[in-house]
Amino acid sequence: MLRFAQGRKRFSDLSEREILALAISAEEDDARIYAGYAERLEADFPATAAVFREMSREEDGHRRALIAEHERRFGPTIPLIRREHVADYVARRPTWLLANLPLDDIRAEADRMEDAAARFYEAAAQRTSDASTRRLLGDLAEAERGHKGKADVLEETLLTPDARGEEDKTARRQLILTLIQPGLAGLMDGSVSTLAPIFATAFATRDPHTTLLVGLAAAVGAGISMGFTEAAHDDGVLSGRGSPVKRGFASGIMTTVGGLGHALPYLIPDFWTATLIAFAVVVLELVAIVWIQNRFMETPIGRATVQVIVGGALVLASGILIGGG
Repeated sequence: MLRFAQGRKRFSDLSEREILALAISAEEDDARIYAGYAERLEADFPATAAVFREMSREEDGHRRALIAEHERRFGPTIPLIRREHVADYVARRPTWLLANLPLDDIRAEADRMEDAAARFYEAAAQRTSDASTRRLLGDLAEAERGHKGKADVLEETLLTPDARGEEDKTARRQLILTLIQPGLAGLMDGSVSTLAPIFATAFATRDPHTTLLVGLAAAVGAGISMGFTEAAHDDGVLSGRGSPVKRGFASGIMTTVGGLGHALPYLIPDFWTATLIAFAVVVLELVAIVWIQNRFMETPIGRATVQVIVGGALVLASGILIGGG
């Protein structure tokens, strides 16, 4: 811990001038973060973007008040001190890590920022001996605490029920395109395409250990293949399907899960016990796929059942026939 704090001051060691300078730089950073949120959300969530633009303007107002107080007490030259220069000061996550967060997570991150800023001003007010500065810092702490309420007021004003409903639809559509659709494709591929090799091996060898090894190889290999294919074939810029890395992981992981589901029962040494459990797992996997298609992709339940259950049954039967023959 000491190694990581080397070269940085603790908050308790800062002078009053340095506290004001830190507050100025922190307000500038927060204003830029909110402005970045607004720009990032403008195209798909214009009402929420308007909320963040207003919050950015408020942070700019706080910064100007702090600069005026610094000039009154210490003159126009503001020391260079930032969050990363203070060992025990709360850090902000880099904005690029938040770029693809869901809308509600971005709003929650903004709430955490305001809470952290309020705690800083409350601690800073206790460290200053100047009545005017203490009053300003106390007012800013109260303002930061009140930002949650202000954000709610702004949302009521700018984020009307119709606007919020439209933004929620956009967020849901993005979730489906980025995670659910590639994950569903992976689950279908892993659950169905591995049926034939796993059950062909099972009925050809009647050896659970060999079947398990083949199932693991098929599931992991299919997962790697599907993950790379999904990530490589579309960067998401023109299609609007979102991060290729997220889509690749969703597809690859769900493909592997789908294959492992009916491979892992062969950990059981008794062949028929393992096979009957594997059959039950296959049924559960196919029913889950039908439900996901109906729930998120709005595929009629009858069509989804024919596509998945009948198709899966044909692949399963082919594996059993080939292995048993």
